[in-house]
Parts: sequence; structure tokens; C-alpha cells
Amino acid sequence: MNYDLRRAFLYLRRACLLKCPECGTRPIFLPILRIRSLSDYFTPLDGCPRCGYAYERETGYFLLSVWAINYGFGSLLGIAIYCYLEFNYHLSLPMLLVGVITPVVLFNFIFARHSKALFLALDHYFDPHTKGGSGGSGGSGKTNPPASPVPAAPVDAPRPVEPALHV
Repeated sequence: MNYDLRRAFLYLRRACLLKCPECGTRPIFLPILRIRSLSDYFTPLDGCPRCGYAYERETGYFLLSVWAINYGFGSLLGIAIYCYLEFNYHLSLPMLLVGVITPVVLFNFIFARHSKALFLALDHYFDPHTKGGSGGSGGSGKTNPPASPVPAAPVDAPRPVEPALHV
């Protein structure tokens, strides 16, 4: 089997287990028994404590996972359930809506963590970023470029004059 295909299946397997895509040993989310709020359920940890892999690169990083992966799979499930119920049972519209919407909402709630893990695995496969430049167990060794330093203002630059307030 091709190395890239094996690596893709490795990342997919790690995502299904909700493990770090780089090392595959530490979880991406809090364990179920330690969850105290909905935010704890949906929010991934900051990074892997073992290999240092950052789970969220920037603000809004997981928006595509929610919109494309989670809602996409939920929509496909809803269409499949609708077709099955409509063609086999010929239910009334209210019963059909309840029969389709209820499992889709439950599925989207349960699948939210997996959609983020799948997105993280896909992103790591196509654009790997590692901490020290040496890949852990499968990265290409590519690192993000360091942030360019912000130039400091010259010391002798004139300061803006604030207008005087008249009382």
C-alpha cells in the first residue's frame, strides 16, 4: 500500500478514536466523565500534552468542520431517513418531520466531536505542522514559518498632541 494512503488511514483511525493526529496517544477532548458543561463537550483541548501538537491553529479554525462535515453528514442521514420513511411507511407530514428531525439533531450532537477530529486529521494530512520540525509518527516535517517581528517605533518620533478639553 502507498505510504500516503497508509498515513491517511492512520490519521483517519486516530480521528475516529478522538486521539491526537500527530502522536495518536492523547485525547483531543476531555473524557466524557470529566465534562461539566456543553462547552467542555464541544471544545477541544489546547494541544497534545505529549507531543505539543496545537489542536486549534486560530480562532474559528473548526468552523468548516461544523458546517461541512457535521452538517453534511447530518443532512445525508436526514435524507436517507426521509427516503426510507416516505417510501416504506407513507407517514403524515408531522410524523415524518418528527421521524427525520429527531435522529438528525441527536446525531449532530453526538458527531460534533468526531467531525472536529476528522477535520483536524484532514488538515494535518494535507498541511502538516509540527512543533520542532521533526515529524512525530507521520508528519512531513513541515513547520509554520515563524512570526515576523513587529518593528518598534523610533524613539525620537513625535508624539501626537491630544486636544485640550474645555470645561
